[in-house]
Amino acid sequence: MDLNQYLDIFLEESKEHLQTINNQLLELEKHPANIEIVNEIFRSAHTLKGMSATMGYEDLASLTHQMENVLDLIRNEKLNVTTNLLDIIFRSVEYLEEMVLSISEGGDGKKDVKEVVALLIKIEKGEEYSLPTNSKEQKSPEHFYDSYEITILQQSEEQGYTPYEVTITLRQDCLLKAARVFMVFEVVEGMGEVIKSNPSVDLLEEEKFENSFQITMVSKEEVSSIKEKIMKVSELEKVNVIKLDTQLLVTFDGESSVEAAVEEITSAQVEAAPTTSVLEKKEEKSTPVKGTPGSNKTIRVSIDRLDGLMNLFEELVIDRGRLEQISKDLNEQELIETVERMSRISNDLQNIILNMRMVPIETVFNRFPRMVRQLARDLGKKVDIEIIGAETELDRTVMDEIGDPLVHLLRNAIDHGIEIPEIRSRNGKPEEGKITLKAYHSGNHVFIEIMDNGAGISKEKVLNKAISKGVITQQEGERLSEQEVYQLILSSGFSTAEVISDISGRGVGLDVVKNTIESLGGKITIDSLEGAGTTFSIQLPLTLSIISVLLTEIENEKYAIPLSSIIETAIIKKEEILTAHNQEVIDFRGKIVPVVYLEKVFEVHKQQVEPPDFYSLVLVKKGEKIAALVVDSFIGQQEVVLKGLGQYLNSTFAISGATILGDGQVALIVDCNALIK
Repeated sequence: MDLNQYLDIFLEESKEHLQTINNQLLELEKHPANIEIVNEIFRSAHTLKGMSATMGYEDLASLTHQMENVLDLIRNEKLNVTTNLLDIIFRSVEYLEEMVLSISEGGDGKKDVKEVVALLIKIEKGEEYSLPTNSKEQKSPEHFYDSYEITILQQSEEQGYTPYEVTITLRQDCLLKAARVFMVFEVVEGMGEVIKSNPSVDLLEEEKFENSFQITMVSKEEVSSIKEKIMKVSELEKVNVIKLDTQLLVTFDGESSVEAAVEEITSAQVEAAPTTSVLEKKEEKSTPVKGTPGSNKTIRVSIDRLDGLMNLFEELVIDRGRLEQISKDLNEQELIETVERMSRISNDLQNIILNMRMVPIETVFNRFPRMVRQLARDLGKKVDIEIIGAETELDRTVMDEIGDPLVHLLRNAIDHGIEIPEIRSRNGKPEEGKITLKAYHSGNHVFIEIMDNGAGISKEKVLNKAISKGVITQQEGERLSEQEVYQLILSSGFSTAEVISDISGRGVGLDVVKNTIESLGGKITIDSLEGAGTTFSIQLPLTLSIISVLLTEIENEKYAIPLSSIIETAIIKKEEILTAHNQEVIDFRGKIVPVVYLEKVFEVHKQQVEPPDFYSLVLVKKGEKIAALVVDSFIGQQEVVLKGLGQYLNSTFAISGATILGDGQVALIVDCNALIK
């Protein structure tokens, strides 16, 4: 049977089950005695195992099966939930996600999971277990050892030697890499025996490696001594020495574990199908209402097909506008009625199509609590994450792109924003730092804010670094506002971190975040208060191709203002416009609102020089802030197709796109968020 036809369904359902497992594991950590949560995790794991085995992904099925055994012990109250145990289950889920990702990218979904399977077996047998430090490094393929190498390492250990894995990183400006490798080998051989190297010696001699290489050695020297002696070789950036656990290596490669793994895979395959059906039957009995056929009236549709449908509909909306204009010009009652009916139907159709493409942002946000938990633990920090506005909907195409920039900003906030508990206590703050992830709609944009209550960004430090790196001059630096100084950390390669970690560096890679956001038609702003925290605010378009606007006119030019940004319209006398702090304002129901003349913003050349007696205002909002836009006249409300301005005009101030009107004229669409500071 060709299983490829079921691959898309398998991938979608696997991702859903993994997300459920992740969410429920986080809940289980908060409520370790709640067996219902364990049952929920077990059900998802069991279904995932059955699907994987059926599709022939044996590694996936094997790991899920082993995880399921541990969950079974917990739900039967034979095992208590501990942080260490959850760490291992989280690691298992991480591997499962990597395997599913590999399959979705056309891979075979295979992964070496012996390390974590061995730990799960230990838990099941009631033996001592712990997640090895730096196990992520140890599990990578270049650190595998064959049985011959393991035997040598074991025999050396019996003779009083200690096995080490040494990672040497050369400096970026190292000119003769092969010569440095030779010198390192000479030093290492003076302290013990080299068992293997990665890459091989031949490749090292030919300089066929990046800037780092690994050596496995046995020696009687201490870690600090080995590190110190190797560091005496010049042009080395860092040396990392890890003591190898040969017992763990046996587990990685030992015959017994292979047999066990084979056994697990076989049992998983055999057991998967019947147990799935048994479980489904149980579920049907326990939840008869949910099991009714009416509860699952959904189908999965490819996003490409929805894009195709949307493109066709955009053309239809342009023609609809044209028809409305023609019917108005001809003033034929029968034609007007027909066009009105067609407009109503197409409006309903439009809402349905747009809603089909919108998904709640929680599909992206949901993966962050686990990541924050793990990262905080790795860094020895205490961090709580609060998510606000997860129900905010965003177009699917934007959703697919926004995940990585958010991951980067969150990692940055935890690594460099939130202080360690001791420093926070010393500064009179609670030991646990807080990160707030907030999403909300404003106009035809979505705003996502990442706020931390950490150390904030030092304006002085950023300025000094920018001047020393030649990004700006001293004179330019003096003229910059606070916001502009913070924007400097988004420059390529810019960092104020004293030590750049592998997690993030304030500024390292933030240029990539900025580029991604801008490529989506959005922008990023930074606000910070030293000692109090930092807020990264991302503004993204909904990419709603069709929007409702108020058409306005300035001289002979037409401008469309999105209805979603408008509070109301008003016509006021010129005496009602006041001046406060050199800014023209109006009193809008007791609130002082700044006045923005669109003719000045867009540099519209006007015939009439004398100011009019009355002004037409459009009151628009951005979050809590309001502004009054001055136009010459209002034309009316209309549905328009939002078209981008293309690469060359992409950065036009306060214009988010253009549209073609029914009479063939082009109207620019005003980006109200850019006009409100």
